[in-house]
Amino acid sequence: MKFLENHIEALIFCAAEPIKAREIEACLSELLATEVPSQDIESVIITLQAKYASDDYAFQIYALAGGYQFQTKPDFHASVGILLKHQSKKQLSKATLEALAIIAYKQPVTKTEVEHIRGVNSDYAIQKLLDKELIVIKGKADTPGKPVLYGTSPKFMEYFGINSLDQLPQPKDFAEEASTKIDTSEG
Repeated sequence: MKFLENHIEALIFCAAEPIKAREIEACLSELLATEVPSQDIESVIITLQAKYASDDYAFQIYALAGGYQFQTKPDFHASVGILLKHQSKKQLSKATLEALAIIAYKQPVTKTEVEHIRGVNSDYAIQKLLDKELIVIKGKADTPGKPVLYGTSPKFMEYFGINSLDQLPQPKDFAEEASTKIDTSEG
């Protein structure tokens, strides 16, 4: 079983995106020239997740976007955040984040709908999101002119560290956060 564990660990480690269990299964089946039961793969992944949950490691295996990926643990987010701040060339602008939020919550949505909500032209923001592969074209609307419909991509979930769109904050979460920031002391 250690042989299988080492290979699965290597596959998860070197995958640029969250790797799905069926992708791991396909790789191992080709390597070993025999079928590897999916329950064996899932069992090894659970073992690896338990191993990396230890305080001996600064990272662990997370389930993201329907697959598995190594990521740093929350205790180390501050130091990693500093590194990422230094590499902020890839950072999304406020306008791009606004467009992305609208697409994430309203999808599938047209560019015109995004612009109507934002109140400004969103050509550049949508193009940047397509370039970064955070959104994808989901089809065409059944309205005059057949405008393109946009939605989030698996890379969106990876970028924000979520496994499904159900994990997006809900509007009530924002209202609760805003109410806790209101200063009720007398001045």
